[in-house]
Amino acid sequence: MKSIEELTEELLSLPSASRALLAEKLVESLEFDTDPAIQSTWIAVAKRRRNEVRNGSIQTIDGDEALAQVRQLLE
Repeated sequence: MKSIEELTEELLSLPSASRALLAEKLVESLEFDTDPAIQSTWIAVAKRRRNEVRNGSIQTIDGDEALAQVRQLLE
């Protein structure tokens, strides 16, 4: 059996689309103690946002830039 580190290294070498599918399946496999309707809504929102990024209808920004913008708003 592979260690978590070995498995992580192998999985991170997969193409982006494969990693995205794997991430989706892993999240879906987790047990949530939330209302199924709320969970379903959040999943729909996440998938919609993912699709917006993929089809280019929204622009992403670097995480550091996002944090800088939040810090500026909080000042």
